[in-house]
Amino acid sequence: MNYQSVADTAKAWNLSERTVRNYCASGKIPGAVLTGKTWNIPQDAKRPERINKKQQAPRALLDILQDEMTGHMKGGIYHKIQIDLTYNSNHIEGSRLTHDQTRYIYETNTIGMEHGVVNVDDVVETANHFKCIDLIIRDAKKPIREALIKKLHFTLKSGTSDSRKDWFAVGEYKKLPNEVGGRSTTAPELVAPQMKELLAAYGSSSQKNLEDLLEFHYAFESIHPFQDGNGRVGRLLLFKECLRNNIVPFIITDDLKICLLYTSDAADEEDSVDISDRRNIKKIHIVHCRNENECTTL
Repeated sequence: MNYQSVADTAKAWNLSERTVRNYCASGKIPGAVLTGKTWNIPQDAKRPERINKKQQAPRALLDILQDEMTGHMKGGIYHKIQIDLTYNSNHIEGSRLTHDQTRYIYETNTIGMEHGVVNVDDVVETANHFKCIDLIIRDAKKPIREALIKKLHFTLKSGTSDSRKDWFAVGEYKKLPNEVGGRSTTAPELVAPQMKELLAAYGSSSQKNLEDLLEFHYAFESIHPFQDGNGRVGRLLLFKECLRNNIVPFIITDDLKICLLYTSDAADEEDSVDISDRRNIKKIHIVHCRNENECTTL
């Protein structure tokens, strides 16, 4: 092994000779040998980290996503979220594109297809959903406003066959009644005032936890403000608010769906309750369901 003097080491490491001797005496330089009163230091020794060196704070997920989005980075978490969130959210709504086809569209702006046909709307809405994710990452720190909600819907549904229908309002609230899961939703003429009420109530507190986000999501889907696309817009808003409130965001998949159980104060937690009136909702449970008969309350 080749050795060098304290003076040479201090010069190479840009330290004082006293500091280098202290490192040697405290055993922080492996292989350093004391001969008489002289320290001999291996030439390939690494400079020890200073104890008082400031540790770099971990970066927030939102900061990473914004940097990767701006830098058009491939293969990072932004890349993965674009593909996984888009595929799963569209798949829940009936899109027949595969995960690989979704990835091809994102990475190459082409679609791979060996057999069968592809619904043009599925392709258009997939490309549009990528843009929606950019919107929520860019504006993640901003409060939810009606303008953002309508912009997400406009971006998602632009260029689809729905956008060519006279009765379908792209980027605007619904004109005709609709339902979700066989249950009636807010009448078209009441959507605007109920959305204003919802956003005012949600925006009244600055600190929000996961339960607050889930309550907002439930209320939004109960109103079902748009003619179509409510589920995807709702999940985009939920993802955005997780980023904004430093809550680990999640992607809902078919094989592990996140369901909400709502109970009233008057009902036992095991009882079935009417959830059509949001005023009855007092408590929320998150339940992981692998199928209709296998659910675990968290």
